[in-house]
Amino acid sequence: MSQVLIVTGGASGIGAAAARLAAKQGYSVAINYRTRSAQAQVVVEELRSYGVRALAIRADVREPEQVEDLFARVERDLGTPTALINSAGIATPPTRVEDAEPSVIERLLLTNVLGLMVSCREGVRRMSTLRGGKGGVIVNVSSMAATIGGRPGNSHYAASKAAVDAFSVGFAKEVANAGIRVVSVRPGFTITEMTEERLKDAAFTRLIAETIPLGRPARVEEVAAPIVWLLSKDASFISGACLDVAGGGFRIADVAPDGADRRS
Repeated sequence: MSQVLIVTGGASGIGAAAARLAAKQGYSVAINYRTRSAQAQVVVEELRSYGVRALAIRADVREPEQVEDLFARVERDLGTPTALINSAGIATPPTRVEDAEPSVIERLLLTNVLGLMVSCREGVRRMSTLRGGKGGVIVNVSSMAATIGGRPGNSHYAASKAAVDAFSVGFAKEVANAGIRVVSVRPGFTITEMTEERLKDAAFTRLIAETIPLGRPARVEEVAAPIVWLLSKDASFISGACLDVAGGGFRIADVAPDGADRRS
C-alpha cells in the first residue's frame, strides 16, 4: 500500500501543486475542498493518471465536525493517513484595524487557525505511534506575513499565520515521541488564483517584485517542491522548524504604491 496524503485546500494553488508532485512520487492523495468541486475533480483525474488512488472530499475546515468526517472518509476509502498538508486558508481585502469587522476576522481565524488545529488533531489521532499508528509528517502552510506583520492592511492575516507558526513549533515538540514530524512552511508572495488578478496591474507587480530579493513572485511549484520534500525520509531530522520559501525574504521597495520610482 502506498502512503496516504491529505491536502486541505487542495483544489488549487500551492495545495494542488503539492498534491500533483506527491502523486508522482506514489502517494495516494485525498484532496479537500470547500466550494471548488469542479476544480477538485480535475485535479483528482490528473492524479489518477499517474497511477495512484485519489479522491476529492468536500469539507469546510471552519466546521470541526466536517474535518472529523473528512479524516474518517479518507481512512475508510484510502487508508490511514501518513502525511498531511494543511494548505486551506483565506485572506481578506486590505483593511485597517479601525475598519475591520469582527465577523470578517472571525471567519479568517476559524479558517486559518482553528481549522488547521483541528486537522492536526485528527492527523495525530491516526498517525501517532502511541495510539497504534505508523507515524507521519504534517506540513502547515503559513506565510512570510507572519514574520513582518503583513503588508499594509493585512495585520489580521499576518496574525493568523503567526499563530500557525507558534502552534507548529509547540505541536512538533508534543508529538516528537509519537513518530510525527511537524514543519511550518512560509511562502512569500506566490502566483495563485488569489493573487493573479492583482498581478495584472503592472504597478502592483513592480511593487511586489521590488520587495523580493530575487525580484519576482514564486510559482506554486516552487513552494510545493520543498513541502513534498519535507514529507520524505530525506527530511527525517527536520521538525519544529519554520521554513521560508520566499525568494530571499522581504525588503523595502524602491517603488511607491502608486508606481512612482523612488530612485533618481
